[in-house]
Amino acid sequence: QVHLIESGGGLVQAGGSLRLSCAASGAAFRNYAMGWFRQAPGKEREFVAAITRRGDSTNYADSVKGRFTISRNNAENTVYLQMNSLSPEDTAIYSCAASVFGDDLNNRLHRYDYFGQGTQVTVSS
Repeated sequence: QVHLIESGGGLVQAGGSLRLSCAASGAAFRNYAMGWFRQAPGKEREFVAAITRRGDSTNYADSVKGRFTISRNNAENTVYLQMNSLSPEDTAIYSCAASVFGDDLNNRLHRYDYFGQGTQVTVSS
């Protein structure tokens, strides 16, 4: 079992930045690949970014490539999502997720085993 708790969401103006954190507890965090997903009102949950268990490889959705950066600190059991140049289209609930496929960079929901409750990100125009 892995418990995930996100933090760092909030209200920001377009063009601004936020840094999300996801703290993990329970099973060995370092064995899990981690991902971020988001869900906007009336839309399906979508993939944002993923990172392998060692942090040596990352993957991003085209919509956030060049603006968002995923990273992790295995000593602190935490994964981060640095979000720059935010736009109103980035408004959503952001959730982190853990996958037992530690070396995968999967963008599909069903490849992830645990999800956090999410944190709201609102970008005003």
